[in-house]
This record gives sequence, structure tokens and C-alpha cells, in this order.
Amino acid sequence: MGNSSEIVSFVLSAYGNIGELKYLYFIIILVWYLSICVANTVLIVVILLIVVIHVDRRLHEPMYILLSNLCVNEINASTSLYPLLLSQMYSDSHEVTLPWCYLQMCCLYTSAPAEFWSLAAMAYDRYISICHPLRYNVIMNTERVLKIILLVWVFSFLIFILSFSFIFSLQFCGNIVDNVYCEHQLIIRLSCSVSVQSSISIIFFVIMSIFIPFSLISVSYVKILTVCRKTSTENKQKAMTTCTPQIVSVSNLFVGCIFHSINFRLLISQVPDEVNIILPMYMLICQPMLTPFMYGFNLPKIRQSCKRFLFKRK
Repeated sequence: MGNSSEIVSFVLSAYGNIGELKYLYFIIILVWYLSICVANTVLIVVILLIVVIHVDRRLHEPMYILLSNLCVNEINASTSLYPLLLSQMYSDSHEVTLPWCYLQMCCLYTSAPAEFWSLAAMAYDRYISICHPLRYNVIMNTERVLKIILLVWVFSFLIFILSFSFIFSLQFCGNIVDNVYCEHQLIIRLSCSVSVQSSISIIFFVIMSIFIPFSLISVSYVKILTVCRKTSTENKQKAMTTCTPQIVSVSNLFVGCIFHSINFRLLISQVPDEVNIILPMYMLICQPMLTPFMYGFNLPKIRQSCKRFLFKRK
């Protein structure tokens, strides 16, 4: 036993002794991480999408700027996890220093609220576009959209600071983290004295990062569906084409939150270790790959503009 002045690193015990399998796991994780990066950059969603926005003036719509921001966040979330996983595959001790652990937590728990608030901003954009089309260009101008994006990132960082900054000053009576990354609840459990502040901080984080943006998204889509009921079939189809990818993304995130909650609330001793590891990582495994395919390949304007850009068709 010791305190924070003696503990300079955490041991990620969930890796265990994987032996020669570490080479197979390394290849699988590397391929998946590279696939995420490629899907979010080369395949339309970040780099090519930004190029298309500048080439095709018709794509100077707020939704595509917000989509670019969402994809940047997917890369940020993935990069905060996968490089550490890859490095730990070749480590015999599976140690991670406190500064690196805190940095990973900062990136992970900033990207989480950024994800939900970005989707909330996109839901608001669709609400204005469908419910107030005549005022859309006035309300959702480029300057305001950029301010929204800046606000999303600043607000997400503040949520992390207000929720988990107390962890930096905790005294730890152990350094064994039963996971493959620095998960905040497991880090808090290593504290010599778990205070009420830790429970309050988690509740605050969940409310500000998930509950409020999810509520705003729900309200936006209820109003959209209400308006769509009164419009023509063609307008309904157009609305669903642009709204479906976001509904799928939000639903997937909601499922990920349920898995994460199950992992820490139920009797996980009866669940295989592999499942205990995968459940809290579900959103970081599926969501970064789901986003580019749901948006990049489902929106006709992007597909058509990319074809024109790639094949020089007008």
C-alpha cells in the first residue's frame, strides 16, 4: 500500500499473459485503427469532404461542416485509445505512467461529450432546416455554425475538468487497473478514500454529457416528425434521408452507454473477462467506423459531389 507520491504508474491488468497471441491481437487492433482513420479521412468524411465543400458550393451547408467536426472527434476518440492498446501489446509489465493515464482520460472524456453535443447540434440544424426552411440561411449561417463547433469543444473540455479534475490530486492505495485503458471509475476505486465527490462527479458528467444533449436531440426529432406528418411524401423521404444516419448514430451511442453501465452496475463476476473488457469499449470500437459509412455513403449529395470531384464530372 502507498499513496500518490509513491505510485507513479498504473498497471493495466486486463491484458494478462496473452503470450504469442499478442501478435495476432496487435494486427487486428492495428488494422481496425487504420480502417477507422482511413474511413474518417480518405473516404469522404474529413479530408475529402472538406475538399468537396470547397469545390462544390452547394455543399456549403452547415450540416456538412458539423459532420466534418463529428468525424474529427471520431479520430480524436480512437487515437486516445488505440495507440495505447498497440503499445501495451508488446509490453510485459503493461504499465502506464500517471501523466499518460491522465492524458488518455482527458481525451476520452472530452470526446464523449463532444460526440453527443455534436449530434445535438446536427439535430438542431435538421430541425431548423425542416421546420423553419425560410429562415434556415439566416439562423444557421457559417459564422454561427463555427461558433457552435467552438462551443461544443470548449463545453466538452469544461465538463471533463469539472467532473474529473479532482482525480489529479487523489491519493492512491493501489495501482492495478482491471482494464485495458484508464477508465475513470476504476481509477477512482484505487483512491485511499472514495468520497461523495466521486459519485457526484460521475452523475454530473452523465447529465451534462449524455442526458441533456440526448434530451435536446429527442425534442428536435419529435418536432421534425410532427412537421413531416403534415408534408408531402417526397418531403418526408428527403427528411428521412438526412435524419436516418443521425438516428442510427444516436441509437448506437445509447446502446453503448447501456453496455458501459451494465459493465459497472451488474454482477460482472459472472461475465467472461473478454466481455467485461469489450463492453465499456463498445462505443470506441463501433461508433468511429459507423459514422463515416452512415453519413458518407448515405447522403446522395456527398456521393454525387465526390464522383464529380474524383472523375472531374460537372
